[in-house]
Amino acid sequence: MPIERPRLLLMIGSACALSACAEPHGGVPYMGGPTNFGEANRQTMAAQVVNPLPVYDTPLPETNGEHAEQAITRYRTDKVKRPVNAKISNVATIAASAAGN
Repeated sequence: MPIERPRLLLMIGSACALSACAEPHGGVPYMGGPTNFGEANRQTMAAQVVNPLPVYDTPLPETNGEHAEQAITRYRTDKVKRPVNAKISNVATIAASAAGN
């Protein structure tokens, strides 16, 4: 009695999936060997380090304490200047109109 095609495909797919679970080192988990033990931890720590000498594409704008003081005063008195060329995302508007609200 021949095996029907869907069942044969299921058996082949299952065999392929199970072969991916086989341990190549005789059942002992391979951790990369002694040369890279702890490498994930070192990479995670390195990703969290801030560059002490960052290089910027454009120079930082000059500023002074008086200019910063004026900005803080405007912020505290609720008289903040509107940003020039500020672009606001319209994602929420589009989502609301798509939902029919």
